[in-house]
Amino acid sequence: MRCPFCKMDSDRVIDTRPAEDGSVTRRRRECLACGRRFTTHERLEEMPVRVVKKGGRREPFERAKILAGVMRAVEKRPISLEEAEALVSAVERQVLDQTEKEVATSRIGEMVMTRLAAIDEVAYIRFASVYREYQALEEFVKEIRAMRPEANGRPE
Repeated sequence: MRCPFCKMDSDRVIDTRPAEDGSVTRRRRECLACGRRFTTHERLEEMPVRVVKKGGRREPFERAKILAGVMRAVEKRPISLEEAEALVSAVERQVLDQTEKEVATSRIGEMVMTRLAAIDEVAYIRFASVYREYQALEEFVKEIRAMRPEANGRPE
């Protein structure tokens, strides 16, 4: 590793530890030429995943887009930012861990909805209404009935 101070490429590793979620290795180094210390972060270079949109267009996978959609769905709901971030991280990890390097937006949407349904039903319906592009009230009712079989018209 080249020293950022003297530009020599002789150093020794003083300390190594995992950072973030374990996907990054943090190394503390000491330059053998000038004696100054510096830190490096090593990350596994992953193959970029492409997202296939409904119209067939392809674009790079962006975690921020999923987070924005989830944040809209959980707005004014009792869901913390940490819970929303964890949900998005789980979806991101699932997408990046798959063997295919292209994933349909429909698949990503299903991953998000599965997790949202387990956390908050209202957030799930909000996300589903945008994702599935509901046009009529009957579509909402059908989705709610699918979530709750006891809401199929039978008195409680």
